[in-house]
Amino acid sequence: MSALPLEGFRVIEFSHMVMGPTCGLLLADLGAEVIKVEPEGKGDPTRYLGSTGAGFFASFSRNKKSVTLDLATEAGARLARKLVKSADVLIENFRPGALEGKGLGYGACAELNPRLIYCSLKGFLHGPYEQRTALDEVVQMMSGLAYMTGPVGQPLRAGAPVNDMMGGMFGAIAILAALRERDRTGKGQHVQSGLFENAAWLVSTHMMQHAVSGMEPEPMSAGKRAWGIYDIFESADGVRVFVGVVTERQWEIFTTALGESELMDPRYATNNQRSAARSTLIPLVARLLRKHSIAGIERICAQGGLPFARIQTPSELFDDPHLNAGGMLSLTLPDGIRTQIPGLPISFGGERLPVRSGLPKPGEHNEEILGELKERA
Repeated sequence: MSALPLEGFRVIEFSHMVMGPTCGLLLADLGAEVIKVEPEGKGDPTRYLGSTGAGFFASFSRNKKSVTLDLATEAGARLARKLVKSADVLIENFRPGALEGKGLGYGACAELNPRLIYCSLKGFLHGPYEQRTALDEVVQMMSGLAYMTGPVGQPLRAGAPVNDMMGGMFGAIAILAALRERDRTGKGQHVQSGLFENAAWLVSTHMMQHAVSGMEPEPMSAGKRAWGIYDIFESADGVRVFVGVVTERQWEIFTTALGESELMDPRYATNNQRSAARSTLIPLVARLLRKHSIAGIERICAQGGLPFARIQTPSELFDDPHLNAGGMLSLTLPDGIRTQIPGLPISFGGERLPVRSGLPKPGEHNEEILGELKERA
């Protein structure tokens, strides 16, 4: 790709953890110059998280530049203001009022740079909750997403930071729309993305399920499905595989391929009948599929155009042949280990977005970025 879509735009990122860095990553991968502002010294504490947070910094920091500033000092605050004046976009995901206290709230920044798009990534948008502290787990519990995900009676957060990452995506969408609006008006504006509102949006289909049917949705683990077959089964050689049969044509293909007379029962004639009869249909299909090897099940599904998937762990994706055919990006970790990470799930003219620069060291670009600003003084 000769030129990336956002080349020429400068983004200042005051963020940590997942939501803000995700927003910055999207803009960086699309070609913007994203400058991550970190605390002086060791930089962003997210760099040093362990356990389930150990991959956060490595996941969201490619294609960015790093500068370190002490915003509590006048010198640091002055350089931050100069950065703001040079920028097209500012991203922040700190607690309400944190940047205002440092003279970097929207009002102060808009005075410095009226064309600035200022994006706040928050736990809650305007309303009674907006001063509350939120986490992905908090909003999953509040929204019903955890209720729908876990076993019956045992709410469970989704196994990835889905709201943080999608909240960052909505922030990026708002920024792109605001940049387009700036083309028309010449003025910047304040845009926001909310974690709780994102979670509520994710469960909106279940809310409408209730509105349409009059019945409160049950957790996905309760096994109630709109489709007759939409489940995990086990092959003869002990491999677990998801199989979906969601249309009448797919049912015809599935039953023809298996050739089992038991599936011709009139109770299973239509999808709605199959859905109502899942208590007998799913054990039957499980027994019939257990006659076949995993290779046989996959062949039946692939040849018939049926949705299927082996149950994998995230670690197994490093060896996934489809991802490795072009969807993986090479990355060097701070300890020098070479690895791979999935790129953004988009392409332009058939081309995927590249890695232009690896993970920056804390303050790696101080001289390049801050030195230039000091020279302008």
